[in-house]
Amino acid sequence: MWKKISGLAIIGIIFCSLPYMVELYRMEVLIVLLFNLILAQSYRLVNTTGDWSLSHIVVMGVGAYSSALITKLLGWPFWLSLPVSGLVTAFIGFLIVFPLLRTIGFGFFIGSFALGEFVRLIWVKFRDPFGGPRGLINIPSAEIGPIDLYQPIPFYYFCLIIAAISIWIMYRIDRSHIGDTFKAIHTDPVLCETIGIRVPRYRAMAFVIGAFFAGIAGALMAHHQGAIDPHNFEATLMVYLIIYVVVGGIETFWGAALGVIVMTVIFEITRPLEEWRPLIAGCILILFLVVMPGGLDVLLPKTMKLFRKIPGIGQLFT
Repeated sequence: MWKKISGLAIIGIIFCSLPYMVELYRMEVLIVLLFNLILAQSYRLVNTTGDWSLSHIVVMGVGAYSSALITKLLGWPFWLSLPVSGLVTAFIGFLIVFPLLRTIGFGFFIGSFALGEFVRLIWVKFRDPFGGPRGLINIPSAEIGPIDLYQPIPFYYFCLIIAAISIWIMYRIDRSHIGDTFKAIHTDPVLCETIGIRVPRYRAMAFVIGAFFAGIAGALMAHHQGAIDPHNFEATLMVYLIIYVVVGGIETFWGAALGVIVMTVIFEITRPLEEWRPLIAGCILILFLVVMPGGLDVLLPKTMKLFRKIPGIGQLFT
C-alpha cells in the first residue's frame, strides 16, 4: 500500500514540477498530454468489455461542442458547462452504443465508425448552431470565479486536477465489482450470460462511462483552443488513439497512460519528420501487434522478474 502511495506521490511531484522546467511551447504539449491521458484511459475502459470503438474521438467532440455551445449561447460558466458536457456526451454515447449492442467484434468496430461519422457530418452540414465546416470560434476561455485560466500554467494545473480526479474515478471503477464484470465479459461473454449477467447492459455501461470522461477531455480541449471544427475529430486522430492504447496495453490499468506518454515523447522527438508521422505511427503499431501484442505494460513484470534473478540485486526487488 505504502509503495503505491509513494509511487503516486513521486508521479504527482513530477507533474507539478514540469511547468517550471520547460519552455512555453512544451507547456502546450503537456496540456495536450493531459487531454490525451483522460481520453486514452476512458477508451481503455470501453475496451475492457472487448469492444473496440472507432467513434471515441467523435464522442470527445460531442463534449467539445456541448461545452462550447453551452458557454457561447446560454452564457453558462465554464465550471458548470464542464460536468454538463460530460453528461450530454454520456447520453449521446448511449444513443450510439444502443443499436450496436447486437454486434460484436468487427461488426461493432465498423458500426461505431458509421455512427460516429453520422454525428460528425451533422456538425459539417448544420451551420446553425454547429458552425458547419468552419466550426465554432471565439469559445470563451476557462474561468472559475475570479480565476482566469487563460494563461498556460494555471490551465495546466486545472487540467492536472481534472485528469487526476477522472483517472482516480476510472481506477476505482476498474477495481470494483463493475470493472471485474467488464473483464469477465471480455473473457467469456457466453459464460457470463449463463450465470445471469446482463451482458448488453454492462457493455452499454462501459461505453457510456467512457463517453462521459471523453466528453470532459473534449470540453477542456475546446476552451483551451478557443475554436473547434469537425476536422478536429476525424478518423485519423482515432487511429492515433488506438495506437496509444495498443502501445501501452490494456492488461493493466496504467498501460494506456504509459502508451500516451511514450508516444507523445516519440512524436516530439520526430517532430522534424512531421510529414512522416503517419508512417512512423503505423510502423510502431504493426511492430507492437507482431512483437509485443500485450503492449508496454507487460514489460514491467518481466523486467522485475529478470532483476530478481541477479545475485546481490535481486534482494532489492523482493
